[in-house]
Amino acid sequence: MSIHDRYRLSAVINARGTYTPLGVSRSSDGVAEAVAQALPEFFVMAELGDRVSETIAQVTGAQAGAVVHCTAASITLAVAATMAGSDPRRIASLPDATDMHNRVVMPACHVVDYGHSNLQGIRLSGAQVDLAGDETRCTVEDLEAELDGPDVCCLILVSSRLTSGPPIDMVAAIRAAHRRGVPAIIDGAAQFPRVADLLATGADLVLMSGQKYLASPTAGLIAGTWPLVQAVRAQEKGIGRAMKPTKEAVIGVIAALEEWQALDRMKWEADELAKVTAFAEAAARIPGVTATVVPDPTGLQVSRAVLTVPNAHDVATQLEAGVPSIYVMTDRLTDDQLVLELVPLTKDEIEVILTRLWSLLT
Repeated sequence: MSIHDRYRLSAVINARGTYTPLGVSRSSDGVAEAVAQALPEFFVMAELGDRVSETIAQVTGAQAGAVVHCTAASITLAVAATMAGSDPRRIASLPDATDMHNRVVMPACHVVDYGHSNLQGIRLSGAQVDLAGDETRCTVEDLEAELDGPDVCCLILVSSRLTSGPPIDMVAAIRAAHRRGVPAIIDGAAQFPRVADLLATGADLVLMSGQKYLASPTAGLIAGTWPLVQAVRAQEKGIGRAMKPTKEAVIGVIAALEEWQALDRMKWEADELAKVTAFAEAAARIPGVTATVVPDPTGLQVSRAVLTVPNAHDVATQLEAGVPSIYVMTDRLTDDQLVLELVPLTKDEIEVILTRLWSLLT
């Protein structure tokens, strides 16, 4: 009996990408085994934190790293670290940020909703947010105007396909912050494969999801400078208590990082592109379907299939209503387009998608 049958849960084929409401990703057998080995064991959690910091540093090139409960938690705790540092009194005071620098500067076009607004994640720390520019555009000059104000604790930039407006020159923005003695944080939730690029911008902290493309258990990964990472870890004596990672999550992250380090990235990228290309070619044989392959807009080496189909909204609804439920990206439905990401899917699951599309469209 499958776990879905045992607990009366819907079977799902997830072609929507690393989407939290669908369980995000699939961990490898090796990661699952490491998690299973950790569950019945005891650990000195501070020691485990040191080991994962060493592993994050080794894999990413950062000075140090930390794991918290999830990426949303990492936003809150990274901001808290820039306000309170490792000062026990300040840590105990948060989210009351009285007498602390507590203004976060952020581009207005980097306000995104991951299921809740990233603004709320910042405000949970006790910080206030000053938005630069507007929803359509933010320049480095806009950021500098806000950075020149009083009580600025950090600059936050977001690397995501959900941001709006033209891309911001992150290197120039971070240099502007550093000229003013302000640390810079990049929220790169789904950007773990690009962590080296994000750290190369000069960011003091880079925040990433463990459970997305790294495919670890649910965890927020933080890579960055030694002092700020230690300040993040220190928040566990304050508001971070509610955002701490489990022992099995930390072990799972270490196992996933070790697998990532051993991965032949060029072969993986070639295999994934071949998978998407073969799917698009097969889908294009369905009457009325036009299929193309598009790259990820943020620079991830992940391609997606875009299917232009009649009545895409109805097709997406029927795909979800079937058994198993098939979920696709729906942000282009107004253009009658379905977008599919196939990274975690098996050959059999891809065949199920094609069979269902044939059934619905012919």
